[in-house]
Amino acid sequence: MKTSITLLAILVFVLSSFINSQTKNKGVFVEPKDGFYKEIQKEMDEFKNPIKEKKKIFKLDFTGTNYPQSKEEFKYYWHNEPVSQGQTGTCWSFSTTSFFESEVYRLTGKQVSLSPIYTAYWEYVEKIKEFVRTRGKSIVEEGSEANAVTRIYKMYGAVPADGCTGLLPGQQYHDHSDMVKEMQTYLQNVKTINAWNEEEVVAVTKSILNHYLGVPPTEVVVDGKKYSTKEYLTNYLKLNVDDYVDVLSYMQQPYWQQVEYEVPDNWWHNKDYYNVPLDDFMKILKNAIKNGYTLAIGGDVSEAGYDSWTKCAVIPTFDIPSEYIDENSRQFRFSNETTTDDHGIHLIGYEELDGKTWFLIKDSGAGSRNTGDKGYYFYHEDYVKLKIMDFMVHKDMFKDYFSKFNK
Repeated sequence: MKTSITLLAILVFVLSSFINSQTKNKGVFVEPKDGFYKEIQKEMDEFKNPIKEKKKIFKLDFTGTNYPQSKEEFKYYWHNEPVSQGQTGTCWSFSTTSFFESEVYRLTGKQVSLSPIYTAYWEYVEKIKEFVRTRGKSIVEEGSEANAVTRIYKMYGAVPADGCTGLLPGQQYHDHSDMVKEMQTYLQNVKTINAWNEEEVVAVTKSILNHYLGVPPTEVVVDGKKYSTKEYLTNYLKLNVDDYVDVLSYMQQPYWQQVEYEVPDNWWHNKDYYNVPLDDFMKILKNAIKNGYTLAIGGDVSEAGYDSWTKCAVIPTFDIPSEYIDENSRQFRFSNETTTDDHGIHLIGYEELDGKTWFLIKDSGAGSRNTGDKGYYFYHEDYVKLKIMDFMVHKDMFKDYFSKFNK
């Protein structure tokens, strides 16, 4: 018995000494590492979804072509630095907002930065109302037209850019894809169950918009003074949106009449467009930019001569020689839908090169940021003549034409 107690005491002593001699461990946070299982997953993914060879597209070879190399070659007017519209279809708001920033400067000398997202927010709300009124027949997409901005300004006013950024905390670029998908899913359900309560549908839609874009302000403070959004537009910016006209040129409607621009993005079927012959269209546009006025323009940007790496938009001779560009070739392309209402942009300057006019374009689209002057393109006058369908300009540049309408 005594021996057992002695052995037990020795064992306890040994164990106690061992425990006391151990180094105390601690834990740390580490980044997980990709192991062999990651290789298995990669191989399985590649086997199930083999990488497809990129399809080549047919583009103009610019080798040997004389074209502008920098925006500094152009005579251009004051504008804010280009901003990206991100992954959104709101070029119409970004371009026309930029246009009105330049107009405020031209009219008052004030350098302001305005919110394109504030306008887009309320445009979505108006689309929702029309969706309900038409029992789901009116489209709710991201696109619209330049004169949507003047319409929204009249209804809701305007706000500075920092008053409605539309960006979530930490978000660098705009992305409306999830927001639009969520709205459209909800609206499809509204249509399915015939829940045509406008007040309720608008309220739900606003909750979606508020989540992604933030709640739009009802007033702003500038230089210590408080303005409602409408007061900010009229009293501070000094903008009268009735001073702006939208000019169109196509043959499918009579010239010298105000007509509807028949494209999906004109979802409210606006019929205020002044439809003029192509020669007059180009004359008004050139006269405006050469006399200190910028323009919000819109048209097609998906041609073989449209290249983001040279930053140029031209019409190749293998498409149509310059001397054959006229109202017929223009209408032909619009009618067969090779000219589409793709994009809204801001025309801010010009230069003469080899006897032709080139236009400096401020663009919020991603392609304009691929290289060189970020946020700019150089458009040849032939491209504008064939592929740009409409523009917005101050009425002073249209005053000689009003008398030709409604005779």
